[in-house]
Amino acid sequence: MRANFIFSEVWIGLRRNLTMTIAVIVTVAIGMALLGIGLMINSQISGMKDYWADKVEVSVFLCKKNDPFPQCKGTGGVNEQEQAALRATIEAMPEVQQVEFEDAASAYENFKVQNANNTVLLSAIQVEDMPESFRVKLKDPNSYGSVIEELKGAPGVSNVINQKEILEKFFGLLEKLRWFALMIAGFLVIAATLLIGNTVRLSAYNRRRETGIMRLVGASNLYIQLPFVMEGVIAGLIGGVVAAVLLIVTKVFLFDGVQIYLANNSQLSWETVASVISLTMVVGVLICVLASFVTLRRYLRV
Repeated sequence: MRANFIFSEVWIGLRRNLTMTIAVIVTVAIGMALLGIGLMINSQISGMKDYWADKVEVSVFLCKKNDPFPQCKGTGGVNEQEQAALRATIEAMPEVQQVEFEDAASAYENFKVQNANNTVLLSAIQVEDMPESFRVKLKDPNSYGSVIEELKGAPGVSNVINQKEILEKFFGLLEKLRWFALMIAGFLVIAATLLIGNTVRLSAYNRRRETGIMRLVGASNLYIQLPFVMEGVIAGLIGGVVAAVLLIVTKVFLFDGVQIYLANNSQLSWETVASVISLTMVVGVLICVLASFVTLRRYLRV
């Protein structure tokens, strides 16, 4: 009997404040979806950083004939003796773990793989246009500064590029996107909390006569509050389900769309998405419950 009364009160509250309830659901859904996207971006960044942490290299490009670099003018390129001497110099550095040589043919094959969709660029670049280089793997990726400074002035070296600096720029952009999504989600969570509070207050005002009668007959505070709290829970659950659908769509069309450019071991997994969905649904329901309790304590005085 009591359960039937509580559910009937919940239905009455949802029906009377349908517009406000829909607004709560939409706000919770968007807020939790943005929160989930921020968490998914964070997980993707962490996975990529972990994958590339021990794979970053320093690329030491060698001078070719007619290179425009000032240090290469008049050299006619690097011969085998100079190449061997440079390799010995690099291997003698205490920061260096491994050195690999990439000739023009290998560089061209890698270039074709990376630009397979750009036929115009591929037709304009030939094998002889590709520079030879040493791929230097460091024991500590953070020690690249001293290595680059020493190799920049070495004979036969046209340019030295640290892959970590390129990756850090990319990761920096992703960090900004993550914090932007989390910031917008935070604002929407606050908006959802206020909307939930207004909805509960309006529902309590509309049913103030029933609430007064329940107080007179000795109903407990929890028994009076429960229908209002359940309204918030239902709105939070529906908003969480909508947010879950949005997160799944984001995973399929956004994250999976960029997976072809990422290493297999750094891709966002469905297990991570499931964890994010579970977390956002819990957060959405908790916000609704807390907002309902706080509003009722202030306006009902039960």
